[in-house]
Amino acid sequence: MEFLINLLPHVVNGLSLGLLFALIALGFMLIVGVMEVINLAHGSLFALGAYVALQMLGPSPTPSPLAWGVVLVAAPLVVAASGTLLELCMRRTYGRDPLYGLLLTFGAALVIEELIRAAWGSRERVLPVPEVVSGAVLVGDLIYAKYRFFACAVAGLLIVALWVFIERTRVGAVIKAGAHDSEMVRALGYNLARLRLGVFALGTALAAVAGVVMAPIWGLRPHVGVDAVVPAFLIIVLGGIGSFWGAVVAGVLVGLVVGLTGAYASEWSLMSMYILFILVVTFRARGLFGRKSALDA
Repeated sequence: MEFLINLLPHVVNGLSLGLLFALIALGFMLIVGVMEVINLAHGSLFALGAYVALQMLGPSPTPSPLAWGVVLVAAPLVVAASGTLLELCMRRTYGRDPLYGLLLTFGAALVIEELIRAAWGSRERVLPVPEVVSGAVLVGDLIYAKYRFFACAVAGLLIVALWVFIERTRVGAVIKAGAHDSEMVRALGYNLARLRLGVFALGTALAAVAGVVMAPIWGLRPHVGVDAVVPAFLIIVLGGIGSFWGAVVAGVLVGLVVGLTGAYASEWSLMSMYILFILVVTFRARGLFGRKSALDA
């Protein structure tokens, strides 16, 4: 029993990490679903969001909650604007071999990473957080990091808000329809180019929010986006391609596995998510919530 109680702080850490992973994966999945292109620059835009937030906060070691809240909104908007520029460049690849889109976004990822190095250098940095969410809180005999609770709350609220937007609004219905049949959306009179632009901006903004919230946990370095986009790939497949809540559940599972493994065998923390992925896909190839296809026995 005591062992299980001592696990609770690590569970909270894993939960916060998993919800943020899910947020990155959902943004990635939106872009893949509507635009039918894999955005290899998604991780670099995640990193860009964190660095833009660092620039906006300035040298203050303990920013005010208001300033941090403003940055949490403003930095993703800046990254979303950058994402729209990338989407405009991608338009010439639509309808062609998917390799063109892959190469373009891969090149964009390299460019963004080098721009980050040129602007902020290569050394690791730390994104400061308000004093109200820094430090630890004692619950019983256990110590919890305040910021982990804050990260859980932000990621959880954004996931719920995204679900409400997708499932309960007219724009969300159009986005879902576009993910299934983009040509039908065009035939119904909707501007497909504008829809793709909006979805790409939304997806990159979600990645940037996750980047800002995760930066105090992971630290900042130019290639941090790689550490984020690889789990996003795994989570989308693990949860079932196209499944909203599948991505959320898979993200939480990955976060918990990485968090708990890191607490007791840190050298296995990254390997653990690949082992989880192999185990699930071996017994359920379409993922946890993936729809059954005609190819399934």
